[in-house]
This record gives sequence, structure tokens and C-alpha cells, in this order.
Amino acid sequence: MANDMSEIRSTLNDLIETCKDSQEGFHSAAEKLKDGPEIHTLFLKLYLQRSEFAGELQAEVTRIGGEPATSGSTAGAIHRGWIGLKTALAADTDHAILEEAERGEDAAVKNYIEGLRKDLPSDLERIVSRQFREIQQAHHAIRELLERHRTPTTDLPMAGLR
Repeated sequence: MANDMSEIRSTLNDLIETCKDSQEGFHSAAEKLKDGPEIHTLFLKLYLQRSEFAGELQAEVTRIGGEPATSGSTAGAIHRGWIGLKTALAADTDHAILEEAERGEDAAVKNYIEGLRKDLPSDLERIVSRQFREIQQAHHAIRELLERHRTPTTDLPMAGLR
């Protein structure tokens, strides 16, 4: 096990930033949705979930003598800005918003995998593993919604012509 508490705190703070980024992303996306109360409800649920995850990790960082991160990453802020631009250009369609949410969840999954590759104490590894499983479930749900919202090829101009 890594005895370097600084590295452990850093790993947890990276995951806090990931949760904060996701939290902001889901909040912004929920506000931009045009239709789909199902998606809106899911995004608000995930917004609250990521807030809880961040709070749980912040408490652990404090418990081990560190200063917990309180906001998302700079990269996350840049990504949220890009989401805004892309969705504005795409006329804020629910499909475009779902695509960006899936992209955000891809990043969250990747960050949690990196965190789990670190040699965390068993109590912290259990917390991170549980959160990771729930993030994977959310990622899967978003991917399913995205598949259901794909535009059928028959909607393309002249798709029925041969």
C-alpha cells in the first residue's frame, strides 16, 4: 500500500474534481434539455449523486489530514465551455446534449480507473470502487438513452430514394 499520504490525497482530490465537473455538466445539460422529462430527471439525479460522491471524498481527504478540492478542474471548465459552444451550434438538441454527457462520462470512467490503479488503503478503495460502479451504471444509462435518441436513417434527406 502506498504510504505516501500526499499521493493518496492527490488521487482523492482528482476524483473530487471529476465529480464536481460531472455535477456541473449534468446541471448545465439538464437546463438545456428541450424535451424528455426522463433525461431531465436522470441528469438531476446524477447531479445530486456526484455532489454526494464529492462530499464523501472531501470528508475522507479531511479525515486523512488534507485540504479537499472544492471545485472542478480547469480542464473540466474548458470542457463545459466546449459543451456550451457545441450545443449552441447544434441548436441545443437533446441528442447533442446526450452525446456530450456520454463524453463527460467517458472521462469520469477513465479518471476513476486511474484512481483505482493507485494503491489506496482498503477503506478508501472500497469507497472509490463503489462510486466507480455507480458511475459505470450511469454511463450505461446515458449510452442507452443516446441510442434511443439517434435519428433514424429514414429521416435523412432522400434516404428513401433508390
